Amino acid sequence: MSKINQLRDINRSKESYIIYKSDKGFNLYTDFSKKIFLNNRNILGFLNKKKSVKRLKPTDLFIGFFGYELLNNLIGIKVPKQKSINFPKGIFYKPEKIIKFNNKLNYYQKPKLGQKKMFKININRQSYTKIFDRFKKKIKSGETYQIKICTKYKIKSKIDPLDLFCRLSQTNLAPESFMVKDKNYSIISCSPENLITKKGSIITTKPIAGTVKKSKNMNKKNALKYFKNNLKETKEHNMIVDMERSDISRICKVGSVKLIREKIVEEYKDLFHYVSLIKGELKDKVSNIDIIKAMMPGGSVIGCPKISTLNLLNEQEKENRNIYTGSFGYLKFNGDLKFNIIIRSILNFKNISEISVASGVVVDSNSKNEFNENYIKAKALIDLFK
Repeated sequence: MSKINQLRDINRSKESYIIYKSDKGFNLYTDFSKKIFLNNRNILGFLNKKKSVKRLKPTDLFIGFFGYELLNNLIGIKVPKQKSINFPKGIFYKPEKIIKFNNKLNYYQKPKLGQKKMFKININRQSYTKIFDRFKKKIKSGETYQIKICTKYKIKSKIDPLDLFCRLSQTNLAPESFMVKDKNYSIISCSPENLITKKGSIITTKPIAGTVKKSKNMNKKNALKYFKNNLKETKEHNMIVDMERSDISRICKVGSVKLIREKIVEEYKDLFHYVSLIKGELKDKVSNIDIIKAMMPGGSVIGCPKISTLNLLNEQEKENRNIYTGSFGYLKFNGDLKFNIIIRSILNFKNISEISVASGVVVDSNSKNEFNENYIKAKALIDLFK
């Protein structure tokens, strides 16, 4: 059976499956023997689980996601009662089968013709400006230095998640792309940002801070010039890199944390990002719980300083973030792990698709520019519904 037919048959079956970007293409995980719903009561027990394996098999792992609210509770941050769609706080799966695909996921589902529908945004330009001005005052008073205002785009829709994910991977292939298809929900993501990769005692994180829209005159070379010459983007990037370096230093040996790739440009469908890479060696006896508490939620999509900024955001926001700015990835039975930051994602639940995005506000930010940046980040996903 060809890989195209195999992918189509898996999608037509009622089996749940996950696709995750690998170094050489994509891995499809299925035949799940366990499905664990995480909540505030059982997350520590789940993370404390130790599996001793003599010889690690590719399926010796749990793969899934931590939601934003769950991660806040884990580090002692309270989320006030907000509007909720009652989506699970986190789900992890134990796969028994892995199928490998290359970078070209060839699958096409003929779209059904119907009435054209528009996405609704939960915060319009006027409301955004009010929130922006309020946070600007918080910055000037020293309560935070940078804060990310989240907006959501929503549409009522039944979707074929595999069709959307394959088209997205063809136009906007990202290093942390993933997809989950389960019986009552799906997630499609072109996340560019790796939060944690741990192999043995070595850990890395890749903060992204800085975005500019593609245009005829804005190529990769000019994007680098733009970032280097733009004081606001430089400040924001330096601030986030320092925060991530501080987070990772809490769990690493003194003197081992190094900035091994500084201020490079990565290219995506509609935009360029400003990126750095940090590496360190873990202290002895550091557990996965210690790592997750130190690194999650990812600071580059929250603001700085992280804890006080989380409190400000949670007081302001009126509805749950669900998966947005949570983390997706895997925990291997030998202790290695890899997690991204869930951004550039579509959550489809109860036939509602939601896309959440955020841009960073610093003292010299412009409200119009930040509001427009949110749309630029969401555009590649919104275009899938055309």
